[in-house]
Amino acid sequence: MKKLIVTLSFVCGFAAIGFAQELRFNTYAGYIFKDKVDSYYSSSSYYNGQIQDGFRWGAGIEYHIPMRGAVEIQYLRQDTNAPTVYQDGGIFGGQIQNTNFDLAINWLMLNGTRYFQVNKTVEPFAGAGFGMGIFNVANPDNGNENSATKFAWNVRGGSNFWVADNIAIRLQASLYSATQAMGGGLYFGTGGTGAGVSSYSTMYQFGLEGGLVFRMPQAGR
Repeated sequence: MKKLIVTLSFVCGFAAIGFAQELRFNTYAGYIFKDKVDSYYSSSSYYNGQIQDGFRWGAGIEYHIPMRGAVEIQYLRQDTNAPTVYQDGGIFGGQIQNTNFDLAINWLMLNGTRYFQVNKTVEPFAGAGFGMGIFNVANPDNGNENSATKFAWNVRGGSNFWVADNIAIRLQASLYSATQAMGGGLYFGTGGTGAGVSSYSTMYQFGLEGGLVFRMPQAGR
């Protein structure tokens, strides 16, 4: 609940100042590449998996400041799978497990973006951000579910192409990462207390995305 209140406060704050300055609504959709994750805590406690490629979608509210800088609060979502081989000697006595986990990845980010407008049509940009990666995982073999929230960051670059005064097509490449996102407690717990590998692995997700940008009517150029 506390996280929700903080998030809503950010959104309301951007909306309030947006009436005095330029406010944009960005939409995102694109292809996210596969990413390998692994960690070896010991010879009998390890995991080796791969987050599958797929479709990611989302949206953001972006407030523009003078000199073409901008601040955005953004939400992205990807539903995918993570086939994983893992072993926990402490629980299974060395038995190797193989599971295709159901994985939902949510990104809640605060982004800073610098725009370099070439002309009225072409508007390249580059930026970075930080926030939270929220991971929900389900084991289809036994019905267990778990979730975790980790620190996340991103970098991105691309361009807006304005096809009308208040509508643009957005094309970009992005890299999102969550530090220590992949851990035994999240992926490999099978119901017993303390089950799972105790080490972690950082994930990196590279994507190619497109979307539409809507400049709010109250913000003239």
